[in-house]
Formats: sequence, structure tokens, C-alpha cells
Amino acid sequence: KDIFPLKTVISILAGTAILAFGMVNIHKRVHITEGGVLGMILLLNYWFAIPAALLSPLLDALCYLFGFRYLGREFLIRSIAGFLKLWESLPFLLPDLTSRPLLAAVAGACFVGIGVGLVVRQKASSGGDDALAMVIAKLTHCKIARAYLATDITVLILSLTYIPLGRIAYSFITVTISSLLIDFIQDFSIEAWKKKLSCLAAGKQPLPGPEDSE
Repeated sequence: KDIFPLKTVISILAGTAILAFGMVNIHKRVHITEGGVLGMILLLNYWFAIPAALLSPLLDALCYLFGFRYLGREFLIRSIAGFLKLWESLPFLLPDLTSRPLLAAVAGACFVGIGVGLVVRQKASSGGDDALAMVIAKLTHCKIARAYLATDITVLILSLTYIPLGRIAYSFITVTISSLLIDFIQDFSIEAWKKKLSCLAAGKQPLPGPEDSE
């Protein structure tokens, strides 16, 4: 079985690039707080002074271990491409949105949602967050959007112990929009949408004219 067909490789690389581009140009620049694994790293680093350099590979490895256990070897192999951080070496390519945090939250969510959606659509992950959400979705039989929201919101609520509510509110907006977008991208099918449009077109009836009511 071919684990890396061209379509899969292109989708994973494109998703990783879109995600990294948004993270570098918006999230890191505007300081939008993250949920999931990254948020947990920041939380544990703040409260227990555990170095982020130690926590990051440790938590990611733990999530990928769960992914290997419940999603299989193919998931782990495909996720190798998710480690690529090519865009992180480039300079900022978007305007600074620090003074417009709501716009930054929405724009950042679009980059994250589309990028991660393209990766998980191929049954791969771009990081520990994706692996954890995919495992939760499989074990609980829920939509992946709910799995992302559950992990992100849990971490963001805990982060209120050291981050002001006003600042973290934008993160709630980001994780909500990005989770819904991931769900949409993962399940998107051109054929399914064509069928829906055909059904809608076939179901339309002309409005009755004055002569029909007499």
C-alpha cells in the first residue's frame, strides 16, 4: 500500500506551510495565546518553571505515542512531514495586526483551520495537538472539531490563572473558528457539494403568480 501518494504529500506540505505561515505572521507576532499542547507548555512553564525546551518534545512525543497506539503506524509515518517548519525561517510577510486583535484572531484561525484541516484530512498530524485530538475523536466517536475545542478550551480556562481574561478572550475566538474550519476541511467533498446543489436546484418550485391564486 502506498502511504505517500502524491495527493497526500501535496496536501500535508501545503497544510503545514499554511499553518506555519499563520503562526509566524499572526499568532507569534500578535501574541495570541494557544490552547492544546503549546498552551499546556506555557502553563507548566509558568507555574512549575519546567523548561519549554524539555516540555515541548516530551508532550509531543506522548501525544504521538497515543496516536501510534490508537491510529496506527501509517498515521505516524505520514506525520513526519508535519514536522517541517519551512515558513518559520522567513521574515514577516503580513502587516502587523497587534493593534487589531479581533482581526488577528479571526485571520489566525483561518490559517490554522485550513492548514491543520489539510493535514488531518490525510490522516496525519502537524503536531501533538492534532494527534491528541484525532485520538480523542476516534475513542469518543465525536467530530474532530469537538475534540480540538475540548482540549483547547480546557487549557485556556487553566491559563486564566496567569493570563488576563481580556487577552485570552481572543484566543477563545481563534480556537472556536479554527476547530470548526478543521472539521469542514476534513469532511469537505466536491462531489457531496455538487449533489447538495443539485438537490437544492431540483427542489426549487416557482412562486405562485396572481393567476394561480384565483
